[in-house]
Amino acid sequence: MKKKVIALLLSMVVAANLMACGNTTEEASNTSQTAENPEEDVTEGETETETPEDGEMLENTEGNEDVKLVEGSYTIGISQFAEHGSLDNCKEGFLAGLAEEGFVEGENLTVLFDNAQADTGTTSTIADNYVSQNVDLICGIATPSAMSAYNSTMNTEIPVIYTAVSDPVAAGLAEEDGTPVGNITGTSDYLAVTEQLQMIRDILPDAKTIGIIYTTSETNSESTIAEYKKHAQEYGFEIVDTGINTIGDVELAAANLADKVDCITNLTDNTVVSALQTELAAANAKNIPVFGSEIEQVKSGCVASMGLEYFELGKQTGHMAAKVLKGEAKASEMQFETITEASLYVNTEAANKIGLTLAEEFVNSAYQVFDTIVVE
Repeated sequence: MKKKVIALLLSMVVAANLMACGNTTEEASNTSQTAENPEEDVTEGETETETPEDGEMLENTEGNEDVKLVEGSYTIGISQFAEHGSLDNCKEGFLAGLAEEGFVEGENLTVLFDNAQADTGTTSTIADNYVSQNVDLICGIATPSAMSAYNSTMNTEIPVIYTAVSDPVAAGLAEEDGTPVGNITGTSDYLAVTEQLQMIRDILPDAKTIGIIYTTSETNSESTIAEYKKHAQEYGFEIVDTGINTIGDVELAAANLADKVDCITNLTDNTVVSALQTELAAANAKNIPVFGSEIEQVKSGCVASMGLEYFELGKQTGHMAAKVLKGEAKASEMQFETITEASLYVNTEAANKIGLTLAEEFVNSAYQVFDTIVVE
C-alpha cells in the first residue's frame, strides 16, 4: 500500500515538473545563489520524497511511455547567456528532455541555474562556480555560455552539453567534420538563411537592401552574417550590417539602419534579441518591417520568420545530456546535432502596424499565425 501511495504522489510531482520545467529550485541573475549543498536544502514546510524502489514507474504526461527514474542523484548547472524567449524555451525543453529520460528536477535531479544577462565575463564566473561545486554536467545555452563552460571544464572530467550555438565550428567547439574538440557536444540552431531570404523576397518583391544588427563579440553572429552575404545576391539583395558592442548600442544602431534599408532581419544574436522592442520601435517609426529568426521574435512584433522551434531544440539537447549522465555515451564521442527544418511563423498584427499587406496565400501557408503582439 505504501508503494502505491508513493508512486501516485511521484506521478503527480513529475507531471507538475514537466508542465513547468523551466522553474528551477532557485534562480539567479548574475551569480549562483544555490546552496552549497543543494541536496540538503529543503524548503520550509516541504517533506522529502522517498526515492522509488527499483521497478517503480512514473507516468509520462505526454502519454507515450512510462518513465522510470534513473537511480542515484545528479546535479547539473545550466548557464544561460541572456534572458529572452528563445533561450528560455531552450532551457524548458532541455529539462523536459531530461525528464523524459528519467532525470526529474526535485526527484533525482538538482538544477543550478544562472543567467549571465548578456555579459560575457559573467559566463566565466558562472562556469567556474559550477566547476567548484563539481556538478555532474554543465549545459551552456547560447555560444558565449557554451564557450565559457568548455574553457572552465578543460582540466576536469565534467562534460558540457550546449544548445542554441549557431556555428559550433566557428566557436571552436567542434571540428569541421562535426566531432567535438573535447568533452563537449550539443545542438546547433544554425539559421535557415536561404529560406529566410526567399521569404523576405516573397513578402517584399521590390526590396533591395536588408539590414542586420549584430554583436561583434558573438562569434555565431559573425559567421551567420557571412552566410547571408554569401547568398544575398542570389535573391537580389544587398546586406547592410551594423556592429554593436553592448545592449545600449541597439537604439542608435537601429535608428541609423532604418534610414538606409528596406527591411531588417534578425539573427539569433543574444544581445540584439534582448533589446528587440528597442529595435522594433526604431523600425516601426519608419514603417520598416523587421523579420525574426524564431517564433518568439514573431510573437513579440516581428512580421515573420523562417525559424526553429527552440523548445524542441532544447528537448533534443536534453536527450543527448541524458545519454551522457547514464554513461551510455561520452560527450567527447558525440557529434553535435541540428534541427534541419525551418517553419514559417507570421504575425499579421505586426504587418498591419506598419501598413504592410501580406498575401492571403502566404499567411495560409504559415505553420503558425499570430494576430496579436505579445511583449513579455
